[in-house]
Amino acid sequence: MIRHLAAASLLLTTACLAIGPASAADPGITDTEILIGDVEPLTGPPALLGVAASIGHKIAIAEANAAGGINGRKIKYVLEDDGYVTARTIQGVKKVIDVDKVFAMIGISGSGQSIAVMPVLEKSGIPTVIDVAPVKFLWEPPRKNVFVVGQSYEEGIVHLVNFLADKNPGKKWGLITQDDDYGITVRDGFDTVVKAKKLNVVYSGNYKKGQQDFSSDMLQLKDSGAEVFLAGGIIGENIAMMKELEKLSIKPVTGIFWPGRIEPVLKLMGPAGDGIYAVDYVEPFAGAAGRAFLDKAKPLVSEAEFKGINRYTMTGYAAAKVLIAAIERCGKQPTWACTIAELEKTKNVETGVMAPISFGPGVRFSNQKLQIMQADTATLSFKPVN
Repeated sequence: MIRHLAAASLLLTTACLAIGPASAADPGITDTEILIGDVEPLTGPPALLGVAASIGHKIAIAEANAAGGINGRKIKYVLEDDGYVTARTIQGVKKVIDVDKVFAMIGISGSGQSIAVMPVLEKSGIPTVIDVAPVKFLWEPPRKNVFVVGQSYEEGIVHLVNFLADKNPGKKWGLITQDDDYGITVRDGFDTVVKAKKLNVVYSGNYKKGQQDFSSDMLQLKDSGAEVFLAGGIIGENIAMMKELEKLSIKPVTGIFWPGRIEPVLKLMGPAGDGIYAVDYVEPFAGAAGRAFLDKAKPLVSEAEFKGINRYTMTGYAAAKVLIAAIERCGKQPTWACTIAELEKTKNVETGVMAPISFGPGVRFSNQKLQIMQADTATLSFKPVN
């Protein structure tokens, strides 16, 4: 009998050793560290987005590490540059997952890049929180391991165009968008309001990705007599459009989308950008929440990084906070399965930079509340107007 009990005990011990601690099953965790990976455009014009988002991740990680890390483990951040080139995004994501063997992913470049890399992320099963480019394809249909913080491009454009339409009844409209997935989503949102409110659209144009000269496009806009203009560029394109309109001595009521709602854009536009409207789901730096975030960030990043903060820093910070909180709730031995389950349980998490964040069973999109802002070039800031 004693021999049987001893044998059973040995089998049980062997079975437990075979199962081992949960962390042994998933990569990216040592006794002292948890690795989190990211791929962003850190070079070229879109670096204004990618660098800023990575700074937001660093702020949240520095904040967590200063408080002791995740249940005693310090967070290490692995960051790759894709130069806003889709092939490099895929290569970079594979590298941080297969070579660096991170525990979780965050950020993920632009909209086209994150769409292209989705099969890699889904197949890997790695917990992922995307925060740079929220497009519907990332959460429709919902993927088990991929969560998205933000608001859809379509909903943002609908909110902005509705606001401008109500403020400017009976006016003539003009629109120009980029000839890619980003441009299609902007145009889809615009067309929704055009149909619902029967807007009078007198100019509608497309520009090729990378285009720098908008003299012909803006001359056509002027000749059309458009009084309200939706500038569907990202960064450099919107600056070029507004400077051309200034040369032509016309100033239609202009709306831009959140990819261009960053302070360096206002500086480069100069007086041409004064009074333009924008839509966003993160707090403006001119408000109390924005100033509080800057005060928090200053001691946690270098001087150069602090100067690189813009709205994408807030989206990056919020996503990192949600991911870190989910891992932390898994206790001493977090796993991918537990982290994904805890992300799904995320409910009204306050980050201070946007409305509370929630997910749910089958819900991988946080669906943030939107607000309209207006540019003030005297202070190089955007201020809420609704």
